[in-house]
Amino acid sequence: MYHEQTTRQIRARRRSRIIAAVVVVVLAAAVFVGYGIFQARTREQGAMALRATIIETANRCCAVEGSYPASLSYLEKNYGLVVNHRDYVVGYESFAGNVVPTVTVVAR
Repeated sequence: MYHEQTTRQIRARRRSRIIAAVVVVVLAAAVFVGYGIFQARTREQGAMALRATIIETANRCCAVEGSYPASLSYLEKNYGLVVNHRDYVVGYESFAGNVVPTVTVVAR
């Protein structure tokens, strides 16, 4: 049997639909922002891990050869270091063979 809806019922349904839509939009925005924050933290942690790996490999090179390498490419060629140059910008400065090189890693 068909029952006509009153204006009050129509407004209540409309209000509940609007509230549901607002809740969905707010949740979607929260997920989007949360994902961005998670991705930024992951990139920062990756940059710190890459920097530590480069310094560790340079120390290993110094222990084996007696001096620190002059370039990052030397570590990549001879010590199997893998650097994701697409995602990270790496600065490697070697002052002298007996001084630990300065390494900076920045996520793109």
